[in-house]
Amino acid sequence: MKLIYKGKTKDVYTLEDGSCLLKFKDDVTGEDGVFDPGANQVGLSIEGAGMAGLKLSKKFFELLEKHGIPTHYVGSDLEQATMTVKPVTTFGNGVEVICRYRAVGSFVRRYGMYVEEGQPLDAFVEFTLKDDERGDPPITEEGLAVLKLLSLEECRKIKELTKKICGIIKEELAEKGIELYDIKLEFGRLEESGEIVLIDEISGGNMRAYKDGQRVEPLQLTLLLC
Repeated sequence: MKLIYKGKTKDVYTLEDGSCLLKFKDDVTGEDGVFDPGANQVGLSIEGAGMAGLKLSKKFFELLEKHGIPTHYVGSDLEQATMTVKPVTTFGNGVEVICRYRAVGSFVRRYGMYVEEGQPLDAFVEFTLKDDERGDPPITEEGLAVLKLLSLEECRKIKELTKKICGIIKEELAEKGIELYDIKLEFGRLEESGEIVLIDEISGGNMRAYKDGQRVEPLQLTLLLC
């Protein structure tokens, strides 16, 4: 097992058979000790966050598999807090896709002149570049094409996949009386076939969810859903 990438919330290893292993950590993104899934830095460490992230990712990847959604997921080991995945290549240094059902976080910070906190957004999808130094800047589909990171057709495909994936997750949360406000996904290409698939994790650390008007924190979300 060889370490190939040390991330904020996970470390990535390669295995002898060519697959990859994601090791989940208890670090979460945020600022000034406050959790924020939209932040681009580690803000705090929460005991059990890694395990919670893995449990929820396992649940959602297996659910998406039943719906025929292409992903990099192979399996998981809850005792070791690891997830085995197919090797993929990212678009540049990574492109994140955010699906917004309500205005919150950076969306309000950017567009607060025209939108109110909590305003419905009808599954609005936006792309951002993974770039900590520049604050993960938003980018248009045309911009991704100009930079040769994705074609316009690939952007449309990812948007369609995003809305389908997030609709499934939103419905799953709604069954527990939880409302999904927004969620951040990432896609890549399978090294073997070049197919575009969902990658990374699907956990409470990547979304904002509310129950009875109160924010549900990542560990609590796992307890409610798993």
